[in-house]
Amino acid sequence: MADPSIRATLVGSYPVPEWLLALPSTQGLIDATKVVFQTQELAGIDAVVDGELYRWDVNHPETNGMIEYFVRPMAGIRNAVTRLEGQEFSRQEGMGFRTAPAGVVEGPLDEGVLDLPRDYRRARACTDKPLKFTMTGPHMLCKTLLDKHYAGRPELAMAIAGVLAKQAAEIDPEVLQIDEANVTGHPDEADWAADAINVVLDAATQAKEKGVHLCFGNYGGQSIQKGHWDKLLGLLNKLHCDHVVMEFAFRGYGELAAFRDGLDPRIGIGVGVIDIKANTIESPETVARRIEEAASHVGAERITWVHPDCGFWMNKRNVADGKIAALVKGRDLYLGR
Repeated sequence: MADPSIRATLVGSYPVPEWLLALPSTQGLIDATKVVFQTQELAGIDAVVDGELYRWDVNHPETNGMIEYFVRPMAGIRNAVTRLEGQEFSRQEGMGFRTAPAGVVEGPLDEGVLDLPRDYRRARACTDKPLKFTMTGPHMLCKTLLDKHYAGRPELAMAIAGVLAKQAAEIDPEVLQIDEANVTGHPDEADWAADAINVVLDAATQAKEKGVHLCFGNYGGQSIQKGHWDKLLGLLNKLHCDHVVMEFAFRGYGELAAFRDGLDPRIGIGVGVIDIKANTIESPETVARRIEEAASHVGAERITWVHPDCGFWMNKRNVADGKIAALVKGRDLYLGR
């Protein structure tokens, strides 16, 4: 069967199996990752993800390892945070949902013991299907740190981008995805955010396709950021990516109208058609209607991917599995397959 004109994928995270949390081990992680892949493969997902299970830290549920996993291994960052530093961080704008910084930047950043190529190789060995590999972007990461070394957040973001770029250059997935969930609420930071994100994208020369995931956040089923997609067109058009992965199922599709003429035609549109903030499992008919509505605003030819709005880490496994199956069936129904 020919590849579909609209491909289906996930955003990244998957609920950590309870048995892995109870008895964590390297073999258990590999086994769980294979379960995540098999679930997607049986459903017909076109680009599978590893579920990010290895990033989970039960001591940092605020971010499911989306932050700490990346910055804590880096050289130049102190992980122990004093009471006064926590208070200082709490006064900074833009990260109100976090109770403490992920670390304190005390010197020039470097890779330290961060090893994303190792994580990629472990996942790659568990499936022979097209693989998407994800990493948190430099804008999001810089906003979670208390900086005592660089001149400001733009400079810190570029330093983080340099670290991530070294890692991205070493992997060759079918899709490399950069995750950014804070800039959506801060369009005034778009220029320097795009510059830093592009450093990572430009380094990923072995990836067959490059995407950037942007959403308004999800913690406890709540959006973290407030804003509108049309305010981010400048950011999107600056990105050196092949497609963008965006949240729409929760927000609605009317905002897509601005993308018809406003988004650079070189950038494919990934449309969220699964609402991860709701436990109700969509029917294939609902998913097909959402794709149809999105296409009515932006044109069917612009939609290259469909996916959930965000990761599944806060959902129960049976809910996530049902939504994964509905995603593919709804896509197929829309395409008449």
